[in-house]
Amino acid sequence: MNADAVTGLDANAPFESAGPAVVKSIKQRDLLNTWLRLYARDERLPKFEDYQPERLADELPDIVYCSIEHAEPESRIMIDSDGTRMSNAYGTRGKGRYLDEYLGPKLAPIVMPIYRESILRRLPVYTISKVDDLYGRKVDYERLLMPFSDGAGVNRIVASLKTISDDGGFEIRNLMRANDVLPIYVYKSVIDQKLFHKMPGRIAPGDTIEFS
Repeated sequence: MNADAVTGLDANAPFESAGPAVVKSIKQRDLLNTWLRLYARDERLPKFEDYQPERLADELPDIVYCSIEHAEPESRIMIDSDGTRMSNAYGTRGKGRYLDEYLGPKLAPIVMPIYRESILRRLPVYTISKVDDLYGRKVDYERLLMPFSDGAGVNRIVASLKTISDDGGFEIRNLMRANDVLPIYVYKSVIDQKLFHKMPGRIAPGDTIEFS
């Protein structure tokens, strides 16, 4: 991971190819591992109702559930529930609103492509962006998106949102709308490697089997 906190990434920079180990947060890694086990079991996108991570209640403040409305010319993303961290960071509740409208004209162009990449690739997406709080303290905003399907394309997304600052404490209130400086992506990846590494007994493609 090459997270350049000074210049960031160009808005149109391609997503890197990555494995699950790229996710920094242990709690987010646990959420992703649950997704991976379901993915490996059936070798396809898991169903949302099958997703039951351990200690999920502890993570709900950082989780946002979204549903996908497939329509022309572009699918729309509805916020079904929003954790308190998202509500605080954006300054308002999002439940029952379309994501692009909730984000507004300034943030939508830099956030919506992240969700669309997960829908298009049918894979988890992980990003890190830099943002300043109300007092100018630097904050890392780590976003993990996991897609789900009922068999007819991606119809749900679970987003886990984590914030951390090297300065220690920071103000999450209105974090994403605190000033005119937009969040700067320093890392964007599609998790498309080692998708079956958690499946017991599975032999990865290309592995050599030796018989005595």
